[in-house]
Amino acid sequence: MEYLPAWMFLVLTILLLLGFPVAFTLLGTSLLFGLIGFGWDFFNLLPLRIWGIMTNFTLVAVPLFIFMGVMLERSGLANDLLEAMSLLFGKRQGGLAISVVVVGGLLGASTGIVGATVVTMGLLALPTMIKRGYQHELATGTIVASGTLGQIIPPSIVLVLLGDIIGVSVGDLFVGALLPGLLLVLFYMAYVWILSRIKPDLAPPVPFEEIRKELGVESKWTYVARALLPPLVLMVAVLGSIFAGIASPTEAAGVGAFGALLLALSNQRLNMKVLQETMLTTTHLTSMVFIILVGATAFGLVFRGLGGDMVVRDFISHIPFGKWGILATVMTLIFVLGFFLDFIEITFIHIPVLAPIMKSMGFDPVWFAILFALNLQTSFLTPPFGFALFYLKGVSPPGVKTEEIYKGVVPFVLLQLLALVLVALFPQLATYLPGKIGR
Repeated sequence: MEYLPAWMFLVLTILLLLGFPVAFTLLGTSLLFGLIGFGWDFFNLLPLRIWGIMTNFTLVAVPLFIFMGVMLERSGLANDLLEAMSLLFGKRQGGLAISVVVVGGLLGASTGIVGATVVTMGLLALPTMIKRGYQHELATGTIVASGTLGQIIPPSIVLVLLGDIIGVSVGDLFVGALLPGLLLVLFYMAYVWILSRIKPDLAPPVPFEEIRKELGVESKWTYVARALLPPLVLMVAVLGSIFAGIASPTEAAGVGAFGALLLALSNQRLNMKVLQETMLTTTHLTSMVFIILVGATAFGLVFRGLGGDMVVRDFISHIPFGKWGILATVMTLIFVLGFFLDFIEITFIHIPVLAPIMKSMGFDPVWFAILFALNLQTSFLTPPFGFALFYLKGVSPPGVKTEEIYKGVVPFVLLQLLALVLVALFPQLATYLPGKIGR
């Protein structure tokens, strides 16, 4: 019986690597080992745990934020932002790539949906960058990395999930993630700027008049203001209400969903077809998240009931260099898992086991939750199963090769790891703002 948790985890890992659906693999493995470990009494415990998940008010924010993101994508927000940023930065060396980074940050703060952001920017920005003579590796790497900024910049769905799993305020996580998110944006912009200065042929500038004529714009600043104002107002409405303590993240998500409807209406993009498509996509993504959450809840119930958390705790307690050695080991494990598993799988399977251990070591839960979020962001970019890479490849022009996308993303993964190390060495980057505003 003492080896059942190890066998359970091994069976789950093998089935996931063989390509079986995550939710049903989690549930199937849990039911099998639950029956072996507890007998039929296991089925008296499971419904209560699932009911607790389904009635969790915090998790209502997930479908609302998804709806907001999908609706904003349909409203043409990304297209307007890209055109406005190209007007501002396009004439500079590496300006189009810097525009993509800025737009990625703004979309991350507006939508938070990685797939939609990467696909939209891939369709709109990649052909233009290639046409202007940008190196394929730089163009694709910038787009996929910028598209994942919604993982750390609030409102982020992964922060909502981490807050619920770890047991900390989602509002605290939103506030704490601001500085690390901005740090990543600055790192990306600095990398593009430095590289374009060292090798100007990789990211040539585009004459301003040429951009202005293509867009048919008379006044640059009027166009930029018109494109920037709506997302900024929405960001202030959603994040400002959370930071000021006026609304909970769930209530702010409702404000964001309603604001996205108004933006789509103002852009004359709101009709019955768009509304139906948005609701269908929201239902699909929400169902995926929650069915995996149900499976992960069952897995956690069985794993802990069989003493799996004690097995992991005993193993980790023998790691050298004290709690900092444990932190390094846990972060390395999460990073390696990102090569093979999606962030949702890691969040629901591994974080519930690792988070209590981190708490028992005396680490600030807001701080290590931000570390987890930064680490999970790399799972979108690390081959062979980096989903952002697949998203971009699916919408890339025929001349863009898969190996070029893989090569282009390597510097940005290293920048993400640098940001992770800095937040680990200087916890104030994640804890200063929550403490400052008294959350």
